[in-house]
Amino acid sequence: MNYTVLLVEDNPHIMEINHEALMMEDYEVLQAFDGKQCLEQLASNHVDLIVLDIMLPDSDGYTLCREIKQKYDIPILFLSALGENEQIIRALREGGDDYMTKPYDLGVLLAHVEARLRDTSKRNRTVMYGDLRLDTVAMLATYKERDLLLTKKEFSVVLMLATNGTRTVSKEDLCQNVWNASAEVSSNALYTTVSRLNRKMEDAGVPLAVSGSGNEGYLLERI
Repeated sequence: MNYTVLLVEDNPHIMEINHEALMMEDYEVLQAFDGKQCLEQLASNHVDLIVLDIMLPDSDGYTLCREIKQKYDIPILFLSALGENEQIIRALREGGDDYMTKPYDLGVLLAHVEARLRDTSKRNRTVMYGDLRLDTVAMLATYKERDLLLTKKEFSVVLMLATNGTRTVSKEDLCQNVWNASAEVSSNALYTTVSRLNRKMEDAGVPLAVSGSGNEGYLLERI
């Protein structure tokens, strides 16, 4: 599983160093140089961890952290030059999950990132969408203890849609994440997979269906 880390940092030099270090560890890395870009990234991408600076040009990390936690269940690792005890305490009380001060060792930063993602992986092994239970390790989908007998591709599609809630997931993103190919190459496979998935959910009495949204993509709707 490839984790996605969102870096929120207004210093281009630090951003570049952290970006390269995380890429070398095979993480997907998104960038935001201020609070506005951070919220835009979260609105359009799945994110597993946020590395957040406190001093940003359009907001402070404390306020941004609180706003993020009201909408998303995403761990936040503060990375800031502010190192006084009261600043650290405030960051953690605002919802931060971890805190590191600048300057820092890249190896230590990567270890903190790995630890936070490991905790997230354990906590998020099971994804619930109503009474639909998705075991992300066994790749097993059940509804009221009934196994839907999904293939890996079908499971991957429904998992991606479930974790995005009411947000439409583009065909391009689904094809890239499930088939590692463009929508042009795998759109027929996606259409067939969605049809089979809907049939299996209907047969199992699952009150959900994957519906299309024009050419924009798909979402998982309650019926």
